[in-house]
Amino acid sequence: MRALLLPLLRTSWAWPVGAAAAAAARLPRGASAGPGPRRTMTLYRTEERGQPHSPDYRLFFKNVAGHYISPFHDIPLKVDSEENVFNMVVEVPRWTNAKMEIATKEPLNPIKQDVKDGKLRYVANIFPHKGYIWNYGALPQTWEDPHRKDKSTDCCGDNDPIDVCEIGSKVLSRGEVVHVKILGVLALIDQGETDWKLIAINVNDPEASKFHDIEDVKKYKPGYLEATLNWFRFYKIPEGKPENQFAFNGEFKNKAFALEIIKSTHECWKALLMDKCDGGAINCTNVQVCDSPFHCSQEEARSLVESVSFSLNKGSNEEDGEESKESACTAGDLSLIPGLGRSPGKGNGNTLQYSWLENSMDRGVPTGYSAWGYRESDTAEQLTPSRFPFSPFFYSRRPS
Repeated sequence: MRALLLPLLRTSWAWPVGAAAAAAARLPRGASAGPGPRRTMTLYRTEERGQPHSPDYRLFFKNVAGHYISPFHDIPLKVDSEENVFNMVVEVPRWTNAKMEIATKEPLNPIKQDVKDGKLRYVANIFPHKGYIWNYGALPQTWEDPHRKDKSTDCCGDNDPIDVCEIGSKVLSRGEVVHVKILGVLALIDQGETDWKLIAINVNDPEASKFHDIEDVKKYKPGYLEATLNWFRFYKIPEGKPENQFAFNGEFKNKAFALEIIKSTHECWKALLMDKCDGGAINCTNVQVCDSPFHCSQEEARSLVESVSFSLNKGSNEEDGEESKESACTAGDLSLIPGLGRSPGKGNGNTLQYSWLENSMDRGVPTGYSAWGYRESDTAEQLTPSRFPFSPFFYSRRPS
């Protein structure tokens, strides 16, 4: 019985370790430790609640002091005053299929798995790739305004933070906040909305020093941009949708163009946080933007998270007592999924549970894949980066 299980609290910190990090800490500001990657201290940690692969799963963020924050609103866009170094919130590790995203309409905007028509969403395997072909995430403190038409695409925004495709060699973890430098941008047009896709690389990647603009991606990672274009063009076809379209005939724009797009989306976010535009259902609750009318205290933020936890426990107890009750995952009633309203605490849920950041959602995905689609199976095969260290081009074995 889930209700009888004691929840385990396991949070993830990412502190620099080893001699290289210690040496870097002794260097003067702005100095380089040589050709190796630059080490930086991670100032954020994550806390999981709910069951992985369920509508109840939430990944909350905390700052270095242990206070709950919003990854959408409270993590700064830029790293200090450096011109081209930004914070990226990782939502989906490379090679995984679960469509995870910042919950823009929930208080404190935890990461959750997207739900459509009452079912959890997984992206298809687009031949010859496995899942997402980059570490996928978003830049905090940006917003693509759905009421503002972009003059370069003639389409309005998609109502989300701006997306990032991180092309480095390391498989990152869900909830990591990494420093990236921007290389270029692709303009996806999704159902008449502009959905910018930034191309970036982790500044701590061993090859980061080679990359300064979009032309360097063509030079040092030949075929990667073409694969990216095709992935975004075809990934919705298994769902019965047509090919996606692109502005500029699918041309990747350079770093200078991308930085202007980031600047514009940051200005839209500032207007959103100051209540100077129509944000619709976007939840702007924040802890660190003190002059925002949506600012809340640390105590209020903790209460919001605990109210979600109470909802999850309550829903679990109700499910245990009603064997014939259909779950929110299959019922098709989105109102049963907690947090889809403006306030937390609505709907069903499972037992409160914590686990490591590198959890089963990162390390294993349901099998039964085909080259052009995804099909759920009752079993799961562990597909870890360590088993496939060099290439994302591998396949899942269908269970016998």
